[in-house]
Amino acid sequence: MKRFLLILLLMAFAAPASAQMNSVINSKHNLSASGPGAVKATEEQEICIFCHTPHNAAPVQPLWNRNTPTSAYTVYSSNSLHASPGQPTGSSKLCLSCHDGTIALGSVLSREQPIGMAGGITTLPPGSSNLGTDLSDDHPISFVYDVNLAARNPKLRLPTGLPPTVKLDYRQEMQCTTCHDAHDNTNGSFLVMDNTNSQLCRSCHNQGTTDITAHNQCAGCHQSHTAPSKAYLLKAETVTDTCTSCHAGQPGINQGPNIAADLNKLSRHDTHASVNTINQFPNNIVCSDCHEPHTMLNQTALAPLASPKLGAIPGINTAGAVVTQVQYEYEVCFKCHADQSAVTNTVTRQIVQTNKRLQFAPSAVSYHPVEAAGRSTDVPSLRPGLTTASIIYCTDCHGSDTSKLAGGAGPNGPHGSSNRPLLVQHYETTDNTPESTTAYALCYSCHDRSSILSNASFPTHSLHIVDKQTPCSACHDAHGISSTQGNTMKNSRLINFDTTIVRPDPGTLRLEYNSLGLRHGNCYVSCHGVTHTAVSY
Repeated sequence: MKRFLLILLLMAFAAPASAQMNSVINSKHNLSASGPGAVKATEEQEICIFCHTPHNAAPVQPLWNRNTPTSAYTVYSSNSLHASPGQPTGSSKLCLSCHDGTIALGSVLSREQPIGMAGGITTLPPGSSNLGTDLSDDHPISFVYDVNLAARNPKLRLPTGLPPTVKLDYRQEMQCTTCHDAHDNTNGSFLVMDNTNSQLCRSCHNQGTTDITAHNQCAGCHQSHTAPSKAYLLKAETVTDTCTSCHAGQPGINQGPNIAADLNKLSRHDTHASVNTINQFPNNIVCSDCHEPHTMLNQTALAPLASPKLGAIPGINTAGAVVTQVQYEYEVCFKCHADQSAVTNTVTRQIVQTNKRLQFAPSAVSYHPVEAAGRSTDVPSLRPGLTTASIIYCTDCHGSDTSKLAGGAGPNGPHGSSNRPLLVQHYETTDNTPESTTAYALCYSCHDRSSILSNASFPTHSLHIVDKQTPCSACHDAHGISSTQGNTMKNSRLINFDTTIVRPDPGTLRLEYNSLGLRHGNCYVSCHGVTHTAVSY
């Protein structure tokens, strides 16, 4: 055996100096007394003995000098995994004979007594090298990676195209040795190839393309072993914490826009949910429900087209069907705010509807122009730059109150706001509120205040808003009125009364507005103690 080991050592020392520097001899896998790492033997000089022996080896290739673990492992699982990992097999089980911490490092078959280790160490110290028997926080192993798996998961490349250094075992299984070469540390971490620009990760994973530099580095968000999130192998416990490790706006530390500040505001989208409960509406919304980080592009778009900053994210279209990649921004919003009806209305309406897909539909009785240009061609209050042919985004109203859109310096987008419900500007819905530029700032961002108060579109706007201090929301439903619930006579102009403010006419018991032509109609209501029985304008 000594001759065998001597030959191995001579071969190693005969190799070029550059190769020696990255061989087992100069790596942490040299557990002999001369090894460079903190974990090493007290006296043992042989290097290969910790894994191999030429005689009386275990019936496992290659001349294995260790027992294989008998523990049952908790294997990796996530809702993005299309494979079915079982218990570790093949070379992975050999690696785990040291790296799961259940067998002493010095326990080898060729010695009657375990090899003594310095400092009383028997197994690898806790950390990224000692994986334990819970592998749910580690990259999955021992699963078949074949063309059938690649067909089920388009984000995996065909195994026939793997680089020569990235090898599957003879059963077409992905193992530890697919990524790691225990004898060669040229690339660091015993990787089989350089992973500086995620080349190794991209050998198998086809996640798409992004022009955001930080998103091109897999290791910026993911770690292959002992990942805090377990599922998705994220570097933080949740999707939110992973994203905000960069998107916290701290110059020199976190270079991304300060999304973290918005996520802690009074009204916010993200609820800091566990990665294991992604898409379990309504209480577990995370960044990746609206953004596909691997395909995000730092570009702009015009309404209603989806911003490239969202990436190739799936959504729900106007028919209520799932689309694998959205074309319009509202298709992302409809994932929660359409048939899912994840959020209740903040105003008590005469006609109750939580499905925004139906409210914004071009077939709706009346709607804000999110899917298509509005029905009315007579909107004299529109501010310069807007016309009756204009289309707007959901995020023109719903977004951060400190965003650039709101006149601030923060990032745009519906991450969080101090204005409920997640509004860019303040929108007062409380009765008896004095009219001001602040109270109805959201409305006045599109509708000219002077036009509204001069009664250009409705002869008693000023009476209602200023004199009677009635909020806009008392009469108008900002999203729209579905064609299945309203009609053009009673619900044009977004009329859908707030029933906590506007009540039925006590004489007729009617609660309605009737459109009788251009800027002409009547009401049957009771409001602020005043009865309107067919009161016309």
